[in-house]
Amino acid sequence: MMASVRGGSNPSLIACWLVTALLFLFCAIPALADDNEQKGDSAKVMEAFEQQASKINIDKPSTIQKKHLTMFLLGVPLLILLLITGALGIAMGIYGKQVFMLHMISAGLTITLAFVHAIVGVIWFYPF
Repeated sequence: MMASVRGGSNPSLIACWLVTALLFLFCAIPALADDNEQKGDSAKVMEAFEQQASKINIDKPSTIQKKHLTMFLLGVPLLILLLITGALGIAMGIYGKQVFMLHMISAGLTITLAFVHAIVGVIWFYPF
């Protein structure tokens, strides 16, 4: 019987392939359904993040204005201390006044405030 089937196809071989394909299909369908459910859950999570981001964006201008005001309030004393330090240095160097200790205190405060101003600016406005 095998000799006569050489040129043709074997029906039992075709049946085995069909059964294998059907089993694979039935195993793959539940996995695809789980992926669709997970996509639905992830879409809900992303929607929640978008709602939270929209709330933050509504409040953002007021917080940015507060940050700018804080930076301004740090910058004004910094400039005043810088001018005082320069004036004390000039008074000491050119006019011979004995204000070295005041000059050093003013310079220390100026450097400290400059570092604070720079750090706050980088932390708040780095991403620009």
